[in-house]
Amino acid sequence: MPNERSRAVIMTRDFLVELSRDSSLPEKVRRDAKFLLRHFPTQDDVFLAGRIEEQSETLPLGAMGPVFSSSVTG
Repeated sequence: MPNERSRAVIMTRDFLVELSRDSSLPEKVRRDAKFLLRHFPTQDDVFLAGRIEEQSETLPLGAMGPVFSSSVTG
């Protein structure tokens, strides 16, 4: 479901931020988390993508349908 996918992406970003700031972890883990965050979507990015997908009936979404939702609730 798009709302579950949105929630998972947002929570994954939060997890990567947490990893990147945890000084008890090895430097490589923190550096890798920071590297991944460089292009990882923010909550605002995810919700904007969801709004665009929900409002546009002309997008060629194919059989998969919307990828994201504009909220994380059903």
